[in-house]
Amino acid sequence: MNRTYQNPVQRGFFPDPSVIRVGDDYYMVNSSFQYFPAIPISHSRDMVHWHIIGHAIANSEWLDISDIRDSHGIWAPDISYVDGKFYIFATLRLNADGKRDNNVMRRQLVMVSHRPEGPYSKPVALEVDDIDPSHFVDTDGNRYMVIAAGAQAVPLTEDSLKVAGERRTVWSGTGERCPEGPHILKKGDYYYAMVAEGGTGYGHGINVARSRELFGEYEESPCNPVMRQKDPEAPIQRAGHGKLVQDQNGQWWCYYLCGRPNGGKYTTVGRESALDPVQWTEDGWFTVNGGRGPSLEQTAPDLPECVYERNLFDDFNDDKLNLEWEFVRNPDNGSWSLTERPGFFRIWTRDGQLNEIRAKNTLLRREQELSYQAETKVEFYPDKNGEQAGLTCYYSTVTYARCALCYEDGRKIQLVINRNRGEELIAEVPEVRECPVYLRVEAEGLTRTFFYSYDGAEWTEIGVLENCIYLCDEGVPDDRKRHTGTLVGIYANNGGCGSRKAADFDYFSYND
Repeated sequence: MNRTYQNPVQRGFFPDPSVIRVGDDYYMVNSSFQYFPAIPISHSRDMVHWHIIGHAIANSEWLDISDIRDSHGIWAPDISYVDGKFYIFATLRLNADGKRDNNVMRRQLVMVSHRPEGPYSKPVALEVDDIDPSHFVDTDGNRYMVIAAGAQAVPLTEDSLKVAGERRTVWSGTGERCPEGPHILKKGDYYYAMVAEGGTGYGHGINVARSRELFGEYEESPCNPVMRQKDPEAPIQRAGHGKLVQDQNGQWWCYYLCGRPNGGKYTTVGRESALDPVQWTEDGWFTVNGGRGPSLEQTAPDLPECVYERNLFDDFNDDKLNLEWEFVRNPDNGSWSLTERPGFFRIWTRDGQLNEIRAKNTLLRREQELSYQAETKVEFYPDKNGEQAGLTCYYSTVTYARCALCYEDGRKIQLVINRNRGEELIAEVPEVRECPVYLRVEAEGLTRTFFYSYDGAEWTEIGVLENCIYLCDEGVPDDRKRHTGTLVGIYANNGGCGSRKAADFDYFSYND
């Protein structure tokens, strides 16, 4: 009996997938935006089950995104394997708006390693101001960076680390809006150019064209769009930005981004990575999932199943954080420790609240399902107004929920939201005991309920947040970019009082 799997295969905030196969192993990279370490690298043996094995940029001195705006930072990385080396290309989206001379909006970064998990070399910057680079090596050995808009090819040096000529358009796309996410595949006599079009929201898709010459006349596929969700009620939406990979058995597959709506058109967990089979026609074109759009359930690749243990519980007993964790922007040296109090994650309060870019002490992991439970135990003894430490469901500096042990003319627990209107106090527990406190959030669709406990056994409800549509790309009218997803985790800051006080987190658990 054939095994089946459910899409998405890489669940939670894992957009813009790029996947390669090396032998019997598969490696994926995804956009990380303002989060650090940057560019998660995941590994699979069966194409369906994935686990993070490293990050392309883990040295904070090599990538300063400390002042990067929400949803800026690292966009659309690509991983390739050439002559025994792994290459990762990515766009660094800066804060510039492009309206003034010498105002660079984007540059491309290149990193190289002999090991898929890294460590990778210090990023080399290529001053090409566009988005979504991928690495293409032609059969004659010439190397190119393929980049939007449409599919443009930038000649590279033999080591792929410098621009070696002017960029030329390979294929500009079909004429739909936002032609981006380009990849070029050479198969048989043809070059196939894949471009994501239609914007990265609902209506996203993938179009293809081919030519017998890299810079020749391209013919659009009669199968276009090879991927698009046309059913507005389907459980998988926003499908596009894809890349093909061939398995060990000769079967072709397409990894692509998608989103799962939560109570309407609200993709709270963000854009994710899905997988569907590719079918080649007799005349050399291909379809993805037979042109039916993204599938929810699919027959698994004919490969031995390989399931990895998930990092669902962290007791902070190791001297390193597990690879699921992300800081919001660069963490400050000296603002957190796993060794100051062994067995605890210690954060010191500092300036910068959750609604400020300068906030550093926010440690998060991806929400991976529309319903889940997360819990922590914190020892924190604030005595100045503003000091706070606790749980947060975090989308951006203007949209989040936080449930914190704090001091506001007394020791309290407060439940606060920000839905792009500034912070709003939703519920409060006064006169909290001078002892460790357990905090829990239970998410059920768009509803999030928060609890506290003194013993981890008996729980008391703090408050309920209903219709949390602000925790997603689509739920808030805003002229700022919103391209990520909601993460859950822990934080501490001083609320502006200037103090440096330790908050000790004993554990963090996540279950979906």
